[in-house]
Amino acid sequence: MHVQVMDHPLIQHKITLMRKKETGSKDFRNLLEEITMLMGYEITRDLPLENVAIETPVATMTGKQISGKKLGIVPVLRAGLGMVQGMLNLIPMAKVGHIGLYRDPQTLEPVEYYCKLPDVENRDFIIVDPMLATGGSSVAAIQMLKDKGVKNIRFMCIIAAPEGVERMTKAHPDVDLYIGALDDHLNEQKYIVPGLGDAGDRIFGTK
Repeated sequence: MHVQVMDHPLIQHKITLMRKKETGSKDFRNLLEEITMLMGYEITRDLPLENVAIETPVATMTGKQISGKKLGIVPVLRAGLGMVQGMLNLIPMAKVGHIGLYRDPQTLEPVEYYCKLPDVENRDFIIVDPMLATGGSSVAAIQMLKDKGVKNIRFMCIIAAPEGVERMTKAHPDVDLYIGALDDHLNEQKYIVPGLGDAGDRIFGTK
């Protein structure tokens, strides 16, 4: 497993703005999209290229283009929706699936209530979710993709807790993690500390 915590100054600056409790939903959404785009540059760094002959206004040349790699973006509902546009800004031809999970009040384990994916054959998938707290939903979402035959999966989040990273590492050692900021711990309510609160509520203006 490859775990990369982003150290780019723009990413760290924008995450700080997101964390502020006075940041409203509109600015929060815009910052989330911008951070996703910045992280997307790193997560797509190894996309395969092929040569292509083109003609510029001055001369003919051999350029580089992405070699038709099939990609899928899968947000974990609902907060993951806030990261989709940022990825599509970079990869407009990517297909978008959706995964919905809720926590069983008795077992506290994630339960699937929705899963809609594009064709998975020969397609790499990037799961996006702003928060990696306990890791329960993320581990379950990855397993859902694997159960449907997906072979190559990456996971992107804005804020992570060490507990969630450890759980993901143990459950899915073959899945690379891309993290905007690694925080200190989870509190008794399983919120990331210092975190940024409930990402879904801050994106959509709910409580």
